[in-house]
Amino acid sequence: MQGLKRKVVYASLFELIAVCLTSTLLMFGAGHDASHAGVAAVASSTIAFIWNFVFNSLFESWEARQATRGRNWKRRVAHAVGFEGGLVVMLVPLFAWWLNISLWDALLLDIGLLLFFMVYTYIFSLTFDRIFGLPASAQG
Repeated sequence: MQGLKRKVVYASLFELIAVCLTSTLLMFGAGHDASHAGVAAVASSTIAFIWNFVFNSLFESWEARQATRGRNWKRRVAHAVGFEGGLVVMLVPLFAWWLNISLWDALLLDIGLLLFFMVYTYIFSLTFDRIFGLPASAQG
């Protein structure tokens, strides 16, 4: 599976699972009620869904220009860190506003989510690539 279809399937599966996980983490980890946490999760997921398309397009463009093909652990870590780093910039202000907490508290909350989702992103991408194959940018 390649191109736009791959990106849509990847982002959709990723975010569907992420909404469930984020809602649960915000509910239990940050002590917010289910509806409040659910709205924050859906909003952050929508932002992440859009960022997923943008970031993966940029990453695959960069990846296609590399001499070494494939996705070793270093490239997968770079992918996870880059994706999640972009989300921090976008989500901390959103969490602060929606959850009515300080930017510092929102950053701490997002760091917890970030650590969790960096591992999740790595595992999800690895699993997705094993099931659907590598994108053309990573193939030899």
